[in-house]
Amino acid sequence: MTTTTIDHTVSIYDRIGGFDTVDRLVETFYRNMDELPEARGIRAVHADDLGPTRAILKVYLAEWLGGPKDYSAKKGHPRLRMRHGHLRIGPAERDAWMLCMNGALDATIKDVGIRESLRENLAKLADWMRNDPDNAHDKRH
Repeated sequence: MTTTTIDHTVSIYDRIGGFDTVDRLVETFYRNMDELPEARGIRAVHADDLGPTRAILKVYLAEWLGGPKDYSAKKGHPRLRMRHGHLRIGPAERDAWMLCMNGALDATIKDVGIRESLRENLAKLADWMRNDPDNAHDKRH
């Protein structure tokens, strides 16, 4: 029986192929958002020109995955909920975002274990972004 050990000193960013893979992931994500009928609602809350949004997500995801700290250097702490506070993010928006991201993960991340771990962690992040009144973590007194 052969066992595989994972070198945890190597970041996920490096294990997936660095910025080239992050770039493909984000490009595929936004292409999905443009093309999938289920994503029309979430696409509508974005600017017509996705160029600046793409660039920000690439830098954010690169850092989130353990790559260069360029996002924090330029923008400070992510404060994702605050930065998206002007948008209504409910279950439908979360699900549409995840539909686009899941397709992008499937298309770009070859390692099944890493892909599933990213899918799980991004789903948690997407759920945390919800700010609709029915969201349990917004019902704090």
